[in-house]
Amino acid sequence: MQPYQVSSPVIRFGVFEVDVRSGELRRSGVKVKIQDLPLRALQFLLSRPNEVLSREEFRRALWPDGVFVDFDHGISSAINRLRDALGDSADNPLFIETVERRGYRWIAPIQPPSVPAAEEKPITGAPKVAGVRWKWVLPLPAFLLLFVAWVLRPEFSAVKAGASTATAKVSPQGHQPNPQARDLYLQGRYYWNQRTPDGLHKALDYFTQAIVSDPGYAQAYVGLADSYNLLREYTLMPSTEAYPRALAAAKRAVELDDQNSEAHASVAFASFYGMWDGATAVPESLAEIERAQALDPTSKAILSDKGRILIGAGRREEAISLLKQMAAAEPEFVSPHRYLRYAYLLQGDYPDYLAEWKKEASLLQDKAMIALEDAAAKGYAAGGANGMLQNLLPLQEKYYRQGLVSPYCLAETYALMGNKEMAVRYLKTAYDNHDERILGLEGDTEFAPIQDEPTYRTVMAQLGFPIVKR
Repeated sequence: MQPYQVSSPVIRFGVFEVDVRSGELRRSGVKVKIQDLPLRALQFLLSRPNEVLSREEFRRALWPDGVFVDFDHGISSAINRLRDALGDSADNPLFIETVERRGYRWIAPIQPPSVPAAEEKPITGAPKVAGVRWKWVLPLPAFLLLFVAWVLRPEFSAVKAGASTATAKVSPQGHQPNPQARDLYLQGRYYWNQRTPDGLHKALDYFTQAIVSDPGYAQAYVGLADSYNLLREYTLMPSTEAYPRALAAAKRAVELDDQNSEAHASVAFASFYGMWDGATAVPESLAEIERAQALDPTSKAILSDKGRILIGAGRREEAISLLKQMAAAEPEFVSPHRYLRYAYLLQGDYPDYLAEWKKEASLLQDKAMIALEDAAAKGYAAGGANGMLQNLLPLQEKYYRQGLVSPYCLAETYALMGNKEMAVRYLKTAYDNHDERILGLEGDTEFAPIQDEPTYRTVMAQLGFPIVKR
């Protein structure tokens, strides 16, 4: 048996804490009954959070050399009993994720204890978290995708302004979250909106605590889904891990409250970007976003996401009409400008494309995006569409090397310039990197010049899209 170390003798996760010295697991300060082997499995998972630990590693950690038992059964039994003690689920895990054919992974944020979560005061401005030292914070990613699709949830605007926790959303079906779960949820929304690695991991922890406190609280599962949808953007968590977790949490929210519009919107978002099956993802996500709109017709987040999904579904004129109405009504809201820019590019409407890009860059105050739009506009003024592409390409290449531009954007530019070799090269890179923009490939008319290229046809087939000559 190989020894393993944890960074603190007492480690907190959610409403739980484990005391390595005394061998105790406590929930909100109350001791939880747990056997020795599941407790040691927990300590082993906590010693290496967010890593996939193989069954062989578990065998070496839990049993001394020379011991001969049914290790596979023993490991499965230990994990199952540990999940029972934590109230966790293999299908929709909060703490322990089963990684098929590989092992298990601890997925919840952990931290040494300071102020117990149950004693923290509700947010009435800035939250009180003095002394908290977060452990499971990942560094900034090598790149930040310029394609951000999440906005403030409606109930959070009141929290940010300093309202009481009475503004927490209550299910139309009548489920009343307990006060602790409601306060934890609002704490999570506060940190979720910060859009930082540290803030998102804190949000994830608070939403997890809210679910443990009240497993029937659908809105907390929505928060969990929203956190995973952003973690793949603001941390090193890959999309292949984030989207399945987001989808599982969002679907659980729908199961708990089918009248929750945000839950349906979260399912639509995770389905569209996370299910790499074009024949399934687009129709399912469109059905979910329309269900969300029916439940909450005035939600600008839902309407903007619907516009993006309509573009992916090939209903471009409908999308543009919807997004233009939104941009006129909410000129400071970024998403309609972003999605309109994308739609205008597909139409070859470069003046409107540049106008929407400029609005988006200005609202975001993104220096790289401002520079790219400026280069494109100057090129277009000097030499039309070809001049725009020629002037844009060197800066895109530079920012791509810095991790600031998606390979899909370069594939688009090269395809529009007629450089098939470079277009398919970057398209393949985008697919290999699981770049979410590639889900719009079927309707992206700028790739028409490379439709006969084997790489293009292979990627389309892998995505489940038919090839229709344009």
